[in-house]
Amino acid sequence: MGILNVTPDSFSGDGLLAGRRSADVDPVARAVDLARAMASAGADILDVGGESTRPGHDPVDASEELRRVIPVVAAIHDALPDMPLSIDTTKPAVAEAALAAGAHLVNDIWGVAAADALSRLSAAHGVPIVLMHNRAEAVYTNLVAEVVADLEVAIDRALQAGVEWDRIIVDPGIGFGKTAEHNLVLLRELGALRVLGRPILLGTSRKSTIGKVLDLPADERLEGTLATTALGIAAGIDIVRVHDVLANVRAARMSDAIIRGTAPAVPSEGGSC
Repeated sequence: MGILNVTPDSFSGDGLLAGRRSADVDPVARAVDLARAMASAGADILDVGGESTRPGHDPVDASEELRRVIPVVAAIHDALPDMPLSIDTTKPAVAEAALAAGAHLVNDIWGVAAADALSRLSAAHGVPIVLMHNRAEAVYTNLVAEVVADLEVAIDRALQAGVEWDRIIVDPGIGFGKTAEHNLVLLRELGALRVLGRPILLGTSRKSTIGKVLDLPADERLEGTLATTALGIAAGIDIVRVHDVLANVRAARMSDAIIRGTAPAVPSEGGSC
């Protein structure tokens, strides 16, 4: 899953509205160019978001988020009609407009919240939904067990809202309502989420935990991200949400070949090493 941030304030510095200095800069055209590049690099899904979720971000109202993302979703859908598109939002109005413009999946970063509007919307449109774990405060007694339990409740709520079982995806929410130490523990214990029986999405790309471990800024965290991609696949995750598509596609394919035996047939080079 390639990340397309239609924002001015993405933590990773990749926001398509960042640094705009004149009306000559067209974020929609930039988004389509980036989408084409990600597709060529091997992305299977593109995730479009119009509101930063970094700590201290400026909240965006629905009208501004709609203004940012709907033209982008529509333009990418026109340019790449066979590419599945995800809308990353917490607002039902934005999700509904994005689905009408060509999106195929809803990515809910508050998937464990009590509100079920996005689940009902997904059910009504017959599209998949990502239920991500999140908390207002990073307070836990038993981190992994509580994350699993919260996601179990979220799955049940989505099913009750009418979402079909095979259209539910879960995300442990690395970096959301968790400290760096929590994130490392959760990454170490990712396999525990397999008990949920749903595909698992992992979003670690360029995140601050990698920066803290390696003492690196966001634009130098590729190798750290690749480590989480490979180890996540070993733990059983199914989707990686990333900024640097090509490198992560290569890491994912190699990891899949080792862990899941999905390597293409290759000619023998001889020898017995």
